[in-house]
Amino acid sequence: MNPTTLFDLESAHTSGVYPKRPLAIVRGQGARVLDADGREYIDCVAGQGSANLGHAHPAIVAAISEQAQCLISCPEIFYNDRRAELLAVLARVAPGNLDRAFLCNSGAEAIEAALKFARLGTGRRQIVACKRGFHGRTMGALSATWEPKYRAPFEPLVADFEHVAFNDIDGLVEAVSAQTAAVLVEIVQGEGGVNQATAEFLQMANDLCQASGALLIVDEIQTGYGRTGKLFACEHFRLEPDLMAISKSMAGGLPMGACLIGPRVGELAKMSHGSTFGGNPLACAVALATLQVMETEALPERASKLGEHLSARLAEIDSPLIREIRGLGLMIGIDLRVKVTPVLKALQDRGVLALPAGSTVLRLLPPLVITEDELDIVVSAIREVLAEIGD
Repeated sequence: MNPTTLFDLESAHTSGVYPKRPLAIVRGQGARVLDADGREYIDCVAGQGSANLGHAHPAIVAAISEQAQCLISCPEIFYNDRRAELLAVLARVAPGNLDRAFLCNSGAEAIEAALKFARLGTGRRQIVACKRGFHGRTMGALSATWEPKYRAPFEPLVADFEHVAFNDIDGLVEAVSAQTAAVLVEIVQGEGGVNQATAEFLQMANDLCQASGALLIVDEIQTGYGRTGKLFACEHFRLEPDLMAISKSMAGGLPMGACLIGPRVGELAKMSHGSTFGGNPLACAVALATLQVMETEALPERASKLGEHLSARLAEIDSPLIREIRGLGLMIGIDLRVKVTPVLKALQDRGVLALPAGSTVLRLLPPLVITEDELDIVVSAIREVLAEIGD
């Protein structure tokens, strides 16, 4: 199908809620994708962070094929071999004492579960979240999300959510009380501009939760699965949450999410939550393969090393348009003094796909299997674009 026909067909029948780039991606391999014309791009979008293993990883392809020929659907009213094995492995690799998991299909669903479990576990209602945080678009997750442009069309949202400034310790102390069910934080805010939490802010969130009886929820939807140089970003700070939301790269790019659950949550009543497709054998088999690849290919360590390389190369760019470079591992934000949209288009014209994080931040989320040479191509393209725009 030629690109124009493809664009017209999809545009005629899609919901219309997505801003579309005039690009049809039809194949991928490793850190590269091809469009309908056969042109190749280095993919620093990576499925908005869901393709940490890159595209068409052999282990993921094999796991999908093998399990699809065995069993795809099996709801959690029955036991299943792949699900049981995954739950055990998740309990082993998770930080702290997160030894239970609710399996679902997306990050927003994982956040919804965490919010519900926090209210169930504490008998309280208030949720304290952070300004500039992004947790999803379902009604509960959207209530925790701060950005007004996402919230305003759907208000009134779920009650009893309060937002404090990110890294504002005094504001956090003032917000948490005996009525607080949970404090919800991202270790690095992705959508909010690639802003990193301070160790002091995270420690205070933990201490306040312990002292008040509230639960600490960590959103690792984008930062999890090796992205920041650890399997989970909270490991950089030795933080042990009571609930942790994971998704995106959990199943090698297939839709999957989970809410990991610690002992302070307590027992959860039967039928208090559920999901038809959550924990299906196909997703579980691929999630197991993903964790095996993470370990055998040492992808978190690779992300740490390549992130240092990328940050160092970006720092060499002499451009007055760069305000700041920040991030952790292979989650990088370049804060610009210009709008990011024309930068994204110019990079695409040069064969590099990237993301925004707000109106002025260029976000890079390459697959963890990307090479140094490919990262150097990305840096060269950014240098050229900024020089062109700055002239």
